[in-house]
Amino acid sequence: MSNADANNELDQMSAEERAMVKEMEAMAGPAGGAGDAMPSFDGGADEDDGNARILNQDEIDSLLGFDDDGSGAEQMSGVMALINSAMVNYERLPMLDIVFDRLVRLMSTSLRNLTSDNVEVSLDQVSTVRFGDYMNSIPLPAMLSVFKAEEWDNNGLLVVDSALIYSVVDVLLGGRKGTPAIRVEGRPYTTIETKLVERMVQVALADLSTAYDPLAPVSFTLDRMETNPRFATITQAGNACVLARLRVDMGDRGGRVEILIPYATLEPIRELLLQMFMGEKFGRDSIWENHLTQELYKTDVQLQAVLAETTVSLDDLLHWKVGTQVMFNTSPDDELELRCGSFPMFRGPAGQKQGSIAVRIESYIPPEKDDG
Repeated sequence: MSNADANNELDQMSAEERAMVKEMEAMAGPAGGAGDAMPSFDGGADEDDGNARILNQDEIDSLLGFDDDGSGAEQMSGVMALINSAMVNYERLPMLDIVFDRLVRLMSTSLRNLTSDNVEVSLDQVSTVRFGDYMNSIPLPAMLSVFKAEEWDNNGLLVVDSALIYSVVDVLLGGRKGTPAIRVEGRPYTTIETKLVERMVQVALADLSTAYDPLAPVSFTLDRMETNPRFATITQAGNACVLARLRVDMGDRGGRVEILIPYATLEPIRELLLQMFMGEKFGRDSIWENHLTQELYKTDVQLQAVLAETTVSLDDLLHWKVGTQVMFNTSPDDELELRCGSFPMFRGPAGQKQGSIAVRIESYIPPEKDDG
C-alpha cells in the first residue's frame, strides 16, 4: 500500500479511529523494528508509562490465595477466598454461639473433675466449612470420634489433636505438673491411650448434650473412634458443616478439640437455631390467632346421627332389591351416636321436638389416642 492510499484511508476514518491508530503507532516505538513491535514485559522496558508494573511471584500467590507459610487452616484471601465464600454460602445460626459458649463453661468444670488439674477451655471460632475440605486439613496424627445424635438420627465428628491426646494421657496417668507431655511420633496410639482419650470424649459429648438442652433435648453417644480420616466419613465431601474450634489448656500442656456437625444433622432444630435470642417466636401474631379462633367457632359443621350399623357381604348387597328389609339389632331405647365425618363426637337418646325427630346429647365421646 502506497503512502497516498494510506492517507486517503486515514481521511475517511473518524477522529476517534485516527487517534486510536496514532496511539498504536506510538506503542510500537520509534525504532519500528520487528523486535520492537510488541511491548516488553520486563520492569524497565517502558520508560514512558510510569504506571505500568509487573507483579512478582509472591504478589501473584497472595492474589490467588496460594500462601506457602503453612497457614492453610487460617482464613484464605484473594481469589480462593472469593471462590470458597461463593460455594459455601449458608445461613448463619445465631443460637449456636450460645450453645458452644455453654459448652465451654461445662467442659471447663467437667475436665477439671476428670483430670484433677486446672483446666481452661476457650472457644476460638465457630465457622462454616465443607466436609471434604476439613477432612483434608486435619493435622495427623489425631483421633476422630464419630458420635450420633439419637433424637436427630444423624452423626457428627469430634477431633482431638495429638498434643491434647498426649497431654490427657500424661495427666490421667499421674504426670508431674510443669513438664510438657512427651510425644512419640510415628507410631499408632495404644489401647491405653485410646481408652483414656475415650473417657475425655465421653465427658465432652455429655456436656454437648447438656448445652443443647435449653433448645431441644438431644443425646450424643459415641459411635466409634478412628485415626484415619477416610474411615470417619459421615457425609458427602461437598456438604456444609458447622465447625467449632476449642482450645484446652492444662498448665503448660494442652491442645485442640474440634467439633464438626453437618447442617443435615442440625436440620430438625434449624428454626430454633435461627433465633436471635432464647425463646424468640417466629411470625406469631396473637391478634390473628384470636381472630382465627373466633371465626372457627362460627364454622358450620355437619353432624350425622347413626341409628345402627351392620356388616353384610358383597354377594348379599348385590341381591338387594326395592323393598328388601335390613334388620338391625337395635331397640328404640338405645342411644344414637353423633359423628362429625368419621369421628364420633356425642351420644344420646332419640326423641321428638316440635314435630321433628331430635337427638338429646347426654355424653361426650373423647377421641381415641393414637398409639403410633
